[in-house]
Amino acid sequence: MRNHGFLTMDDFDFRNKTVILRVDFNSPLDEAKRITDDSRIRMHVPTIRELMDKGAKVVILSHQGRPGDPDFSTLQEHAQRLSQILGRPIGYVDDVYGERAKAAIEHLKPGDVLVLENVRTIPEETAKMKPEDFAKTEFIRRLASLADAYVNDGFAVAHRANASVVGFPIILPAFAGRLMESELKALERARKAEEKPCIYILGGAKSEDAAAISEYVLSHRKADFIITGGVVGQLFLHAKGFNLGEPNRRFLEARGFLQYVLKIRSLFQDFPDRILTPEDFGVEVFGKRRDISLEDLPTPFPILDIGPRTVESYAKVIRDSRIIVLSGPMGVYERSDFMLGTKGVFEAVAMSKAFSVVGGGNTIEALEKLGLRERVGYISSGGGALMEFLTGKVLPGVEALEKAAERWRKKT
Repeated sequence: MRNHGFLTMDDFDFRNKTVILRVDFNSPLDEAKRITDDSRIRMHVPTIRELMDKGAKVVILSHQGRPGDPDFSTLQEHAQRLSQILGRPIGYVDDVYGERAKAAIEHLKPGDVLVLENVRTIPEETAKMKPEDFAKTEFIRRLASLADAYVNDGFAVAHRANASVVGFPIILPAFAGRLMESELKALERARKAEEKPCIYILGGAKSEDAAAISEYVLSHRKADFIITGGVVGQLFLHAKGFNLGEPNRRFLEARGFLQYVLKIRSLFQDFPDRILTPEDFGVEVFGKRRDISLEDLPTPFPILDIGPRTVESYAKVIRDSRIIVLSGPMGVYERSDFMLGTKGVFEAVAMSKAFSVVGGGNTIEALEKLGLRERVGYISSGGGALMEFLTGKVLPGVEALEKAAERWRKKT
């Protein structure tokens, strides 16, 4: 079966073949670096199970965090979680392409699964290279020499031109996994946005892409409204001219978000009634929540959530929507006293009749906490990849699969 110009798992006989499978097991971790939500792992289970059932020898590559970040860790617990989910032993080796990894791969039997070490422990993974140059690295060449095929099931990393994403398809027959395939099918509906109104709900703490996403979907008439919350909402309010208070301004400055203020101001000028910002907030006062309104700004206390009036206002817009793209919680949902905004907005999305697309690790974790996972239209494994796809960008991982398909068809 061909789809979007690439090959899928229907196009290859995996029996007794060694397969390098790129997934995205990147999961939320607590301070002890224990997985707090294994949704990302579970999303890849259909692909892994199918390869096992077809008699493949499955070699899993994934990452967890970035070097130097608090969530950077080994994949040992990820392998243990996968073993629990599948109900059978899963191998793990604390090596990516050295002798230990080679020996473990060579000892695999049909139906076995091996998880290699966090691929971001090696510098080649995130080096700045062209795909052809990645294919010449020792990392790619050594692993590719031990394999018969490559499957990319990691839509969530398809927007990154990393070695394990774009290097293998140049050397090995390359195929989209079931999650990758289903992601692109479902997200095409949201990208076309033919059903109106279409709204984008942008929250969370990562605000660097919010201005670019808003500009694209509004100027291309993909979205009718942008709803903001979390740090994104604070940044947009700051750009609007509201004084949030010194601790909140310092937070935005420390994260480097103030560089986007001019762009956001131009968006308010071009689309004055299309971008919705919070009307009230939950702030932390000596460890407890207090709700304040816009009129109470500036505040000397950190803003950690949107308030009930904002939830009610946003819910009215959500109820009338036909397509909803949701990325990011509305506040510090990890704390029960600051879950109000996320709970109210996410429940409104779940109760709406719209086709909803939800993405981002924290967004998915919040859905799980609220018991709403089964009540939204489609949960995407991607955060950044989701938004780049919806804003018309070429995803390097998908492009690599398409080019590999062209080479494959010329040979067959």
